[in-house]
Order: sequence, then C-alpha cells, then structure tokens
Amino acid sequence: MDVSHPEIAELVRRALEEDIGPGDVTSEACVPADRKASGCFLARESQIVAGVELLPLIYQAGGGVDELVLDKCSGDRAGAGDVVARVRGNARVLLSCERVALNFLQHLGGIATMAAKFAGAVAGTRCRVLDTRKTTPGMRRLEKMAVAAGGAFNHRFGLYDAVLVKNNHIAAAGGVRQALENARARGLPIEIEVRTRAELEEALEAGATHLLLDNLTPAQAAEWIRFIAGRATVELSGGITLDNARAYAETGAGFLSSGAITHSAIAVDLSFRLDL
Repeated sequence: MDVSHPEIAELVRRALEEDIGPGDVTSEACVPADRKASGCFLARESQIVAGVELLPLIYQAGGGVDELVLDKCSGDRAGAGDVVARVRGNARVLLSCERVALNFLQHLGGIATMAAKFAGAVAGTRCRVLDTRKTTPGMRRLEKMAVAAGGAFNHRFGLYDAVLVKNNHIAAAGGVRQALENARARGLPIEIEVRTRAELEEALEAGATHLLLDNLTPAQAAEWIRFIAGRATVELSGGITLDNARAYAETGAGFLSSGAITHSAIAVDLSFRLDL
C-alpha cells in the first residue's frame, strides 16, 4: 500500500484535525505532559490487514513517536489476538491519535477482508472480481488499495481514465453504435453496457471488445456469453453477492464487479492497548 500520494497525507491531516481540534482536553487534563507509554494494535477477529502503512503518517502529523514497528503489512492475514503494530512515545500523542488510527485500520481492513471473501468465492475459475466507483468521498485511493490488498482488482479509478458507456450515455448519444463511434475518438479503453439482446448484437456488430452485462441471472448471463462466443471480454454486474458470485463466475465471464466490496464492507474489530 503506497501512501506517499499528497492527497493521503492531506486526508490524514484533516482526520486528525477533525478529531483533535484545538486540543485533546481529556489527555491534557489527565496525563502528565512528559509521560511515556507503549501501545499495540491488536486484531480481535480474523481479518485481512489494510492501512497499517498509514500509522507513520498519523503519528508524524500527531506529534511524533519514539518507535513504531509494523508487525503486519497490508494484505497480511491476522488472527484474533495477533499484534498488528507496536508504538512507543509520548502518552498524550498515543492517546490523541488512537481513534483516527483505528478508524482507518478498521475501515480499510473491512474492505480488504470483504475483497478477500469475494476473491475466495471465485477461486479456481478464470474470473476476476473488480471494485467500482461506489467509494467513500475523499477515500477512493485508500479504499481501492485496500481492495487490492484483499486480492480483488481495481476497475477504473474515476471518470477520466477509461470510457464506460452506460445506458444513460447510450440514450444521450443516440444509440449503441453512435455512442461507440463517439467514444473511440478519445483513444481510451472502451467498455459498453448492454441491457437487451438487441443492444448486445448492435454492440458486437459495431466492434465492441469489452461488454458490461448488467442485472442478468447466472443462467441468462451464461446464455449471452455463449452467444458472444469470445468476440468480446465480458464483465457482469448488478446484484452480485458473496452468495451468488461463484455461480456468476462459472458463466464464463472474465470479470465480476461489485460495489458491496467498498460500500457495504463491515469494519473489522481492532483495538489499541496502552501500557505504561
């Protein structure tokens, strides 16, 4: 997980500012200014770790620490009771940074763990699981890195790095063929969504090489993929869950995409234990 991008440092700064504000009044009132302490981040359940590389940024922005050891890296599996990271420094700094650090690690670990479950659901097939743009505003870069840490794959990062022609684009452009012809002028990878057999046939006749089939049952998807017969790469989306991902993967699709990996992941259980 590469956390060197300036927007990540800014996100960490804003998170600390949001929580600490003009000062951590509880720590300042209760803890002597020169008190030293150690602490460790403990996994409370089995999980895929993600975001631990943010800890140096968090502590640096929060006032600095004497020592920080990352026992796990993003993508590592941690069992209940495993130490994820250890830190030593000023007790006030450790206490002030505790919640922000846990918020990042629990949220990103939840996404990585969900991604790992999806990847496991399609293991042994030739299908890959993709994320979507259904991410928390401002956290897309980190969330997509968490997806990759869990073993799934990133779709386009935003609206700017690939063309994905969806049903509303088709309507606004005046049809499947016209939308494809217009999109080719950009010189970017093009994927087009088709919702009916007529749109599917038109897209193939117009030379589409990457198709998004939305809201089909596994049986319908398998039938359409047999008709496509390798003329285009196929991605399936819409209603794909952990329970049915395997059935969709076995249709012969190259990719499945699911917004649930990012928008419905449950935060993993981590705690921070302080020792003097």
